[in-house]
Amino acid sequence: MNKSYLLAPSLLSADFSDLRSAIAQIEASGGDMVHIDVMDGHFVPNLTFGAPVVRSLRKRTRLPFDVHLMVSNPAALVDDFVSAGADYICFHIEAEVHAHRLLQRIRELGCKAGISLVPSTPVSALMEVLPFVDLVLVMTVNPGFGGQEMIPSCLEKVTLLKKIRQENDFSYIVSVDGGVNCKTLPSVLAAGTDVVVSGSAFFTGELNC
Repeated sequence: MNKSYLLAPSLLSADFSDLRSAIAQIEASGGDMVHIDVMDGHFVPNLTFGAPVVRSLRKRTRLPFDVHLMVSNPAALVDDFVSAGADYICFHIEAEVHAHRLLQRIRELGCKAGISLVPSTPVSALMEVLPFVDLVLVMTVNPGFGGQEMIPSCLEKVTLLKKIRQENDFSYIVSVDGGVNCKTLPSVLAAGTDVVVSGSAFFTGELNC
């Protein structure tokens, strides 16, 4: 597998009854970090992991934990997930009015701060906070379910974010999440993606291309 990027397999598509084995599979396959989708049944339809699950998994690996808060009130959960062992905390610009304040709080807690946007949100919505983020997560599917097909036009956001980063000497990395498989991976990388999040394709072996 071409590793000109960081691979962040998503536990959303793992067997929830055997997450310990999923972590071992990620390590054995050369994963660079573990992507953990936290869903609250409100901002997105499903429910997934809480901080106690992250705390338990933290004992099983030294890989960085990339915690993606797909929740309506991320500020209420940040402290718990940082204390549980998250290395990155990423929340949605659509869910937090005081995004700058929350980014500062995440960094004060010693964690990397990330911001995410759903397919219908333009990069322009992030302009005021880009100087303060360590990671930008571009959703290339509508969040809430694994195994969806990628929305190709979302990759234009990656190219734009890389251009903004270069022009302003920002230091954030750009991550892509949604519908990444052998068919879509070349276009994902061509857009300039730094971190590839893959759930279904990773755990089924369809990313071994």
